[in-house]
Amino acid sequence: MGKKGLISILLISLISFNSFLLEARAEKVRIKDIVHIEGVRDNQIVGYGIVVGLQGTGDNSMSTQTTNQAMLANFGTIISNKNDIKLGNAAAVIVTATVPPFAKNGDKLDVTVSSLADAKSIEGGVLVQTQLLAPSGEVIAVAQGPVSTGGTNVESAGSKVKTGVTTSGRVPGGAIIERDINTEIGNTAELRIILNNPDFSMAAKVAQVINENLASSKAVDGSTISVLIPSKFYDDKISFISILENLTVQTGSGVAKVVINERTGTIVIGSDVKLLSAAVAHGNLTVTVSTRNEVSQPNEFSLGGVTQPVQNSTITVNKQPGRVIEIPGNANLNELVRALNTIGVTPYDLISILQALKAAGSLQAILEII
Repeated sequence: MGKKGLISILLISLISFNSFLLEARAEKVRIKDIVHIEGVRDNQIVGYGIVVGLQGTGDNSMSTQTTNQAMLANFGTIISNKNDIKLGNAAAVIVTATVPPFAKNGDKLDVTVSSLADAKSIEGGVLVQTQLLAPSGEVIAVAQGPVSTGGTNVESAGSKVKTGVTTSGRVPGGAIIERDINTEIGNTAELRIILNNPDFSMAAKVAQVINENLASSKAVDGSTISVLIPSKFYDDKISFISILENLTVQTGSGVAKVVINERTGTIVIGSDVKLLSAAVAHGNLTVTVSTRNEVSQPNEFSLGGVTQPVQNSTITVNKQPGRVIEIPGNANLNELVRALNTIGVTPYDLISILQALKAAGSLQAILEII
């Protein structure tokens, strides 16, 4: 075999090995895990209500007293003066819930109950029947039941113990749906599915998989795939969707991204993040100011001496030597982390370094701060 033939075999082997590595790196996911069907969505509902049965931890607002008076009037009890109702035993609240698609009359939902005024706690209270409305003003559900806060707030004789947030809580299964939620699933001949994370490459892959295994489809844009429903499924869309959502698609490289949470010092770096050549310098300058309080007594009390407080301050500057590291071009995640670990950076230092690398044009990724 000649030298050219040997080189060709080596090149083919290298290409095959690289393809194997790419396939090993990629994973298959079900279409149902990365898309949702257009029009199939949750709906939010909200209502204003009263939580009663509180041990003096309710609010003292005039609106709560007025609401209590109107509620009692509905039960045939007339109170001429709303101030006759004891303050603190009730609290005005906002009740919220999310209605899933295809909800039916009689289904139960969890609701969130949140204090509206100056209540200290709604722990141990009971939500009185509250209508939950859609944005159109239509009553979708009715909520009622004991409120679970998952915390406690106790105060006595100047001492206070508080665990968790007690001005909001939940009523598990406290809302009952009063009407069916009608959800349209496309039209007779077409179904549109939406990627949860828009990506042109993934949209094209999903359309290709559906074309090869089920029905004609095409990517309309970076998040929408249009699927033509075969005529035999016109009257059985659910079966068609069941087959479609269980098809698998090969994942690829996602968008390179670095996510930073400055409040907690959390940093998440994607595996596809790359760096151009850069040098990073790191050093610490610590300034400590300490004050020692002393008392000065210049003369005896009998001779008119006056005690004077004296503050002696000491300032110490501790400057650690800086270190410079070089990051090679096209460095990957492992090389970046290894290089930064060599200079002992803290998460907060790393946040500053990443922001500086992005500003310098070295960090080849989206820098997202949350």
